[in-house]
Amino acid sequence: MPGFAQSQERKESGSEKSLLIGLIPEQNIFKQLERYTPVADYLSKKIGLKIRLKVLTRYGNVVDNFVSSGMDGAFFGSFTYALAHMKIGVEVLARPESLDGSSTYHGLILVRKDSGIKTAKGMKGKRLAFVDKATTAGFLFPLVYFKRHGIADYKTYFKETYFTGTHEDAINDVLNRKADIGAAKNTVFERLAQTDKRIRQELIVLDKSADVPENGLAVRKGLEPALKKALLEALLNAQDDPAGQTVLKNFGVRKFILTTDRDYAPVFQYARDINLDLVTYDYMND
Repeated sequence: MPGFAQSQERKESGSEKSLLIGLIPEQNIFKQLERYTPVADYLSKKIGLKIRLKVLTRYGNVVDNFVSSGMDGAFFGSFTYALAHMKIGVEVLARPESLDGSSTYHGLILVRKDSGIKTAKGMKGKRLAFVDKATTAGFLFPLVYFKRHGIADYKTYFKETYFTGTHEDAINDVLNRKADIGAAKNTVFERLAQTDKRIRQELIVLDKSADVPENGLAVRKGLEPALKKALLEALLNAQDDPAGQTVLKNFGVRKFILTTDRDYAPVFQYARDINLDLVTYDYMND
């Protein structure tokens, strides 16, 4: 799209202009690229600038790499967006609405049905699988859950705690008895359950979080208004374009919807509930 300031464009190779968009590691790198590449290609055609994708090795890296890698935007999870918004001022544009009409997800606390674990009290001395310190479902919500149930220090309450890096791995670790308790997104749970019947047969949900926004596209502070508008319009109007409809169908969603900071209120509230300062929060996994 003509007229964008040259200084704000990223270089891919030679003189080719591009925008760099980050992806969080919700699932493995190959699955993430396979899912998001058609969306990036579609947006590239609509805005007239090549969009490149970069899958981060862990959730917190999206905040670190946003500046150091010169990213123009990223598909943020709800907690990574809250962190990036407070730390570096990114601005959310839109998020997908699924085929069933939902545009949110929630966190799950999972155990095996045969584990005998029914309450937080029954978790003492067990093995717990988090996803990442920069996730709502995979870390923030479990901390809120522990506080509500009188667990002051999870590191001493459990026999072992560790980070899997992806929601898929957290769920599978519980399924395969590597962990006794796991925390993960319901959308990933549902996706896995479609191809592995053991997920529903052998796992049970003990608690779930409030609904928070599905992974949304947010852009860096200072991105040209015209480019920001072009990206937003391309996403919101994809459902009315035959080519866009195909991309949405393959992405597994109905459409993209306008998203604002207000949609992240539950995430900010969870942070307040456990006295977590998003500006100074250390999101590196221990």
